[in-house]
Amino acid sequence: MSIQKISINKISKLDYRSNESFKRLRTNLQYCGDNIKVIALTSCLPDEGKSTVSFNLAISFAEMGKKVLFIDADLRKSVLIGKYKISKAVNGLTHYLSGMKNIDEVVYSTNIENLNIILSGPVPPDPAELLESDRFKDLIPALKTVYDYIIIDTPPLGAVIDSAIIAGICDGTALVVPSKAVSYRLAGDVIEQIRKTGTRFLGVILNKVDMSGKSYYGKYYGKYYGKYYGKYGEDK
Repeated sequence: MSIQKISINKISKLDYRSNESFKRLRTNLQYCGDNIKVIALTSCLPDEGKSTVSFNLAISFAEMGKKVLFIDADLRKSVLIGKYKISKAVNGLTHYLSGMKNIDEVVYSTNIENLNIILSGPVPPDPAELLESDRFKDLIPALKTVYDYIIIDTPPLGAVIDSAIIAGICDGTALVVPSKAVSYRLAGDVIEQIRKTGTRFLGVILNKVDMSGKSYYGKYYGKYYGKYYGKYGEDK
């Protein structure tokens, strides 16, 4: 299969703490078992940083030498192309699911080693109907034989049902929650929805944490890790 290549022109370099956080997240997911290869990420509401977390997680797995496919399955409101200035993205997931393109026409290699990507494509009239199709149900198992990990960015489950459909054919699903921004009740309701799909709930990824010295997390980090990494921070 001949794969077209695109360039991701705006990749933000993570600071030390963020990079370490993604390494820990990657390791925690690996400890979930070697049968957890297709991982969906969702959130409760829009604008909670889910897509950024999903994409950086995919990059983190690729950096350790794993063959990774990132699927942008937010068919309603994808932010990926604009956020990362992705070039020459012509075809996407909606083209494949609607039967307009073959799989080799929607999978792109990237300028990030070991990372391939399927972009969302144009917004369809009924995203949920496309995701419920046999074409999508058959796609994931087929891709699973090719890649070490498949990371799927899905829409917020607190807003639309799409994520529940996708989660049902994944090995596991994690929930991205911004610190101090979502009620326990809403998060609990979304977790219950995830579990009802039959997928394995992998846990909550706490995002947008205040790491300044004044916050609880900042003080905790400084107290326990400052003496080990303080000099590193000064040198860098």
